[in-house]
Amino acid sequence: MAIPAETTVDLIRRLRRVEGQVHGVQQMLADGRGCRDVLTQITAARKALDQTGYMLVASGLTWCVAHPGETDDEGNSLEDMQALFLRLS
Repeated sequence: MAIPAETTVDLIRRLRRVEGQVHGVQQMLADGRGCRDVLTQITAARKALDQTGYMLVASGLTWCVAHPGETDDEGNSLEDMQALFLRLS
């Protein structure tokens, strides 16, 4: 399964944002920030990471639907992609 270049760019951009959020959480802890503020940032980072995973699986599902004859040959059947989606939830 080939991930389109524009999707790869978007995924990398999202992961860099998550990386920045996690670094921010570390800094908040080091600075002694309150529990509520830290948990708010952890929740935001987790949601952003989840969205990145969903985008990746959506790209895979789109590819499977567009290339039905090739999906099983590459081990990326629609059922495999559905299982990956369920692993995220």
